[in-house]
Amino acid sequence: MSDLFAKVRKAFGDYAVNKDLANSVEVSRLPGFVAEYLITEFSLQFPSNWEEKLREFIRDHYFEASEKEYVKHLLVDKGRISIIDELRVWVDISTGEHKGVVPSIGENDVRVPKDIAEKNEMLMKTGMWGLITLEYSPQTAAEGENPITVVDFVPFQAPTSDPNIFREGRQYFTFDEWLDVLINTIGYNHRIYSGREKKLALLSRLIPLAEANVNVMEFGPKATGKTFIFRNVSRYTRIIVGGMITPASLFYNLRTGMPGEIAVRDAVVLDEIAKVRFPNPDEIVAKLKDYMESGRYERGSQRVTSGCSIVFIGNVEVEKREDSYIPVEDFTYILPKPMRDSALIDRIHGIIPGWTLPKISQSKNHLSHGFGIALDYFSEVLHEMRKESLVAEISKHLELSANATIRDEKAVKRLLSGFIKVLFPNLEFDNTELKAVTEFVVAMRQRVRDWLHKLSPGEFLKDYLEFKILG
Repeated sequence: MSDLFAKVRKAFGDYAVNKDLANSVEVSRLPGFVAEYLITEFSLQFPSNWEEKLREFIRDHYFEASEKEYVKHLLVDKGRISIIDELRVWVDISTGEHKGVVPSIGENDVRVPKDIAEKNEMLMKTGMWGLITLEYSPQTAAEGENPITVVDFVPFQAPTSDPNIFREGRQYFTFDEWLDVLINTIGYNHRIYSGREKKLALLSRLIPLAEANVNVMEFGPKATGKTFIFRNVSRYTRIIVGGMITPASLFYNLRTGMPGEIAVRDAVVLDEIAKVRFPNPDEIVAKLKDYMESGRYERGSQRVTSGCSIVFIGNVEVEKREDSYIPVEDFTYILPKPMRDSALIDRIHGIIPGWTLPKISQSKNHLSHGFGIALDYFSEVLHEMRKESLVAEISKHLELSANATIRDEKAVKRLLSGFIKVLFPNLEFDNTELKAVTEFVVAMRQRVRDWLHKLSPGEFLKDYLEFKILG
């Protein structure tokens, strides 16, 4: 075992996980935080044959979306089954009943007893992964009501979300060691990402998970893992891949009274942005611009305030130049036409240079084979961190050049706040370390400024943001 991994085990104890185990059993179909939770539980409960027991558990209880008719057949035939899935609960205000959304059976109004919802409050906020026991009632079906009821729910999540364990563990590592710890924590092999710039580019994907109301874009070639972190690290995100996006799903469903994804998630990721379509583009883009600026939006009589971060991801053509790749495609034309608006682009806080990251090929090379922090705990830490911003603290250490606009200042400080929470959770850093992170964050915002100049050269001048570290 390397010295780094030994230090991770010593610093984090029960919250240190051997990431290699996730590659050794058939759990790759599950989100990373779910897989790690199950691996930890089964290895403690069945130390001699946990892999066999876990494989059997997943085989018996986890089903793909394409198998939903078979799952419904089992439910009707047996009367009761238990499945691994994400359960999200909403309240039917007309009846006062709690209803559940269960993706693997394609149902969005199964009955959920009030006590199960109250015992697991996050079911009514973001939804939770767990073992869902469903019961089928032929009598209820004959009465014309939904015959499916959730009779038990066992959540898969960390026993604590206390960020102090994370903060205290940070002190045992240098800055560069900590970058490697985080890279292994999110499931990658740190040795593949040579140089601090690549590591910061990879880890900058965590900023929207740690900081509220951050808007970022990432452009890069295919197979660089652009959605991997959002899909595997946090249970508080929603990834929408291309296709039709409605105001009801994104903002608020006026028919059901159910809040949209932006209202309840830590981050909403619009993947393959070039393929996104809107039924009424003017309404969605206008609401997006309003929300990205203020953190609030209205739909019908509903007014919603949210801390949800918005992430736009697009594939871009690249060309190899010397030791790196550069994009050779205009970002503007990666966006759908309704979004090619300088007012919307100016609300993007920064652009992650996904084109600088290597493509993920073989798991034996690119995925972690050592110890990192348990993802279910790490996910909760990121979620907790969002409750407090470090913008005021950052203002004591940073001064931007006179050409910075209010949006530039807000963007840089908000991005930096999210990054510092992850990289320096104990708020212990020297000026050299702060400068390195600030240079990266300012470059993220500078890419937005350069893009705006290309779109509207008369309105947005071609100049460069500069900064000074104070003290």
